[in-house]
Amino acid sequence: MRIAVLVWLLLGAALAAGAQTTPWSYEGKTGPINWGKLDPAYRACRDGHEQSPIDIRGAHLNKGLPALEFHYIGGEMTVENNGVTIVVHPDPGSYFVYDGVHYDLKEIVFHHPSETAVHGKLDDMDVELVHASADGKQAVIEVRFAVDMGGPNATVATLWSHLPADPGTSQKITTMVNPGGLLPGDLGFWTYMGSLSTPPCTEGVRWIVMEQDLSLSRSQLRQFAQMFRVASRPLQDPHGRRIEANE
Repeated sequence: MRIAVLVWLLLGAALAAGAQTTPWSYEGKTGPINWGKLDPAYRACRDGHEQSPIDIRGAHLNKGLPALEFHYIGGEMTVENNGVTIVVHPDPGSYFVYDGVHYDLKEIVFHHPSETAVHGKLDDMDVELVHASADGKQAVIEVRFAVDMGGPNATVATLWSHLPADPGTSQKITTMVNPGGLLPGDLGFWTYMGSLSTPPCTEGVRWIVMEQDLSLSRSQLRQFAQMFRVASRPLQDPHGRRIEANE
């Protein structure tokens, strides 16, 4: 029990440290092309061979892939402007299960444009739900948003009503928000082994990219883009990695 608790505490510290250590950004001298030079801890950003995001193409159909089991619950959330994007910190309790592993929801991170491409095409925005297991495994659920699909997303509308304007500030949402509102109805997905898409670019992360897009209004996209012109990492070399699809 002590070992499990220690691993959990260390993982939480690593996630927090990854958010703000040596400064980095999405543009200029501290942008993605230079991440690997900014800090020895970021070396994987330059030298890694399982980096994310990637272009989804040539996926192998595997109907034997485990099903996704989501157990998301409503709770309070804290919306943070960390200077490079918007990160939402949910109350504990939400998790999903994949291949017998229980992954707790740790952070909800937004990107513009989307990080993952499908057959070379990026979407207008994405949300990445970052999870971790008690023994240190990490998994990212990515859901992409398309503006041309129509109306606003209700969960995004709730979060956007609490967007902190200044870097390094946050706002607390005291009403119940369920992260399940950021999931599509169709749970078809692509999956591959990748990395955190921000420094330190840690590898060994299970990526699950949902096939179905969600709708986002043009005003919701504009509200984010006015704060962050670019908030996503460029596509990385897949280095022959196997991408699988469950349907």
